[in-house]
Amino acid sequence: MKRLLDWHLAQWKQAGHRKPLLVRGARQVGKTYGVRRLGESFPHMVEVNFERKKEACRVFEKDLVPARIVEELSVLHGQQIVPGKTLLFLDEIQECPSAIQALRYFYEEMPGLHVAAAGSLLDFALEKTGLPVGRVESLYVYPLSFAEFLIAIGERPLVRAILEQTPGAAMAPAIHSKALDLVGQYLAIGGMPEAVSRWQESQSALDAFSVHLQLAETYQQDFQKYAKRHQMKYLDLLLSEIPRHVGQQFKYRGIHGEYKKRELAPCLDLLCLANVVHKVQHSAGNGLPLGAETNADWFKLIFLDTALCQAILGLDLGAWFLDPNKAFANQGVIVEAFVGQEILCYSAPNRRANLYFWKADAGGQAEVDYLIDHANRVIPIEAKSRDGRTLKSVHRFLEKHPDAPYGIRFSTLDYSIYGKIDSRPLYSVMSLAHPEQLASLQALLG
Repeated sequence: MKRLLDWHLAQWKQAGHRKPLLVRGARQVGKTYGVRRLGESFPHMVEVNFERKKEACRVFEKDLVPARIVEELSVLHGQQIVPGKTLLFLDEIQECPSAIQALRYFYEEMPGLHVAAAGSLLDFALEKTGLPVGRVESLYVYPLSFAEFLIAIGERPLVRAILEQTPGAAMAPAIHSKALDLVGQYLAIGGMPEAVSRWQESQSALDAFSVHLQLAETYQQDFQKYAKRHQMKYLDLLLSEIPRHVGQQFKYRGIHGEYKKRELAPCLDLLCLANVVHKVQHSAGNGLPLGAETNADWFKLIFLDTALCQAILGLDLGAWFLDPNKAFANQGVIVEAFVGQEILCYSAPNRRANLYFWKADAGGQAEVDYLIDHANRVIPIEAKSRDGRTLKSVHRFLEKHPDAPYGIRFSTLDYSIYGKIDSRPLYSVMSLAHPEQLASLQALLG
């Protein structure tokens, strides 16, 4: 299964001014697998898993001198670590804060050694230790994007056709129909690598669906690693309740039961830090950066993976296979979350991506699903589960923000442009990818 991650890791390996790399993202999105695959391109790889090999952390606790650390790790693993020939992979690095601090000294004193690190709960450790500014670089990983999913199931020609399509020019009807059917398939299988792998191997949707429930259980088991005991019940509650609030402005009082914001808000922040949930923050949209004018009390939420979200809700995922058109019509909030997930997947890979939406005012009805920075312009985006002919909110945004050149509607309709509305099919969010992600997609296509 080839990923956008592979290209970025290869670029990092070849860079002349390389820094130690932190591969960041939620549990089981493919971080460790990607780094191990990169290790196959080296003569040697030494993998240190701090969760499984607790004694390895003691190597870093004596001092932070790279030469000594490398010598002791070589002895501990029975393999010489040679700059330029060895990939040193520090996995589950959040279990050893001293190792995080040591990364800056690898950059300063041993720049020829390739050092990569990953950890499912890494951001919790970074909250305490801090990130060595200017000495370490990050690479963010998400579930498979729709483009990666298509490549994984052998649909490279379709990805090429989507990327090469001229905006406004209609796609061939048969290709358009096939692509929408595959969007439905993706919304059922999702982008978690294990679920996609099961689908590849067996073509059994039930095999893939079972992975979603196992993943939800794994995320629950993680709670004890980063939450206080009294927070556990709130995290369990939020994990089960948040999928019901996708697509809506989130209100703590909307959570079932008599709970207070002061009890739930810190736990929601923990889920966001674990990358299980992403906030869609309100932005005034008057200019860039979009985060300059936000209202912290106005936000929506999406899950890291739409299929996982639906599995927690107990929805019948088979409907996406049996009648995708009906499923699109009935699951507008899932379609909206899908577009948000796609925007994240195709965002700049070396910095944490944020999602934004726009709302006219507290009591108003005008609301735009997403605002993005595309080619240094603010672009409003509406995600529609069917044709989405009513676009009053986008027009309202464009009226109030004359610097915004146009708006985009993603729906089941084919490509077209009418006035300042650029209509594109749901399968074409990849066309808005950051230049680095477009380069990685082209590399995957060969």
